[in-house]
Amino acid sequence: MALSDLNLMVIFDVIMQERSVTKASHRLAMTQPSVSNAISRMRHVWQDPIFVKEGRGIKPTPFAENMWLKVRQPLIDIRHAAQITKSDIRQLARTFRIASTDWMTDLFWLPLRQRIEQHAPLVNLHAVPYQVNGEKLLLNADVDMVLDYFEGANEHIHSKLLFNNHFVCAMRPQHALAQKALTLDYFCQAQHLLMSLSGDAKGSVDRYLAQIGTSRRIAMTVNHCANMAKILTQTDLITTIPLPLIMKQLEQGQLIAKPLPFDLSPAPISMTWHVRQQRDDAHSWLRQQVLDVVQQEVAPLIDATSHLI
Repeated sequence: MALSDLNLMVIFDVIMQERSVTKASHRLAMTQPSVSNAISRMRHVWQDPIFVKEGRGIKPTPFAENMWLKVRQPLIDIRHAAQITKSDIRQLARTFRIASTDWMTDLFWLPLRQRIEQHAPLVNLHAVPYQVNGEKLLLNADVDMVLDYFEGANEHIHSKLLFNNHFVCAMRPQHALAQKALTLDYFCQAQHLLMSLSGDAKGSVDRYLAQIGTSRRIAMTVNHCANMAKILTQTDLITTIPLPLIMKQLEQGQLIAKPLPFDLSPAPISMTWHVRQQRDDAHSWLRQQVLDVVQQEVAPLIDATSHLI
């Protein structure tokens, strides 16, 4: 049987269970026209009408009923064979593509790799640059997961909040503001370093400042966070940054962090995936590893420094 025939069998099985193109499309995470097109291919391949209209629903033909009796159990067996047990994880050879900013990559990649080496050494983890439109990446199956701030609402996408990314103001200990209470005036008069993926020298802080009738000087921008700490430790720049991303520098005394002199809503960091992978055991294993990293690595850091928020 060709792969295309097997795909049609999977769609056929769901339609037979639901007896509705609409309900089947929801279960399959496909559009109704896509399911209808699949039915047209079934009719062409199997040389039978397959389904006929009956009231508001559809009714399978005798040919379809007979075929379903023959293929349903084999399809169930295939699904069971594809399930991965804990003992299979070490033999799992798979590449997962995750859309993430370098901020989240810095936070997650090392502990995720350590878990992969311990439990699933044949698994590959590939980072995909992420700026906006994670929904499109998931719907097009360009990535297996989005791991960052996710904006969107789609019935075919699942999302789980991991933690709230609280912002602080970071600077070197020798900075002129290091020993002062950080007021709004001091903040606006300082020279700022901004991480901007788009290259635009404005961010959420600048939009807030504009609303209250003031502004700040963006003296330098970078398009990734890898060298931000190094720049801050050797200049008089300050930056507004998610707290978890500078924990190492804070612990080593290379940077200090102060609460912002205004309320800035934290960025919700989520793990997001398409419903087509909801029952994928390998993907479920990966999701659990992400949750473990949050619980064992990220949450303790946030708790230990909650006084800085």
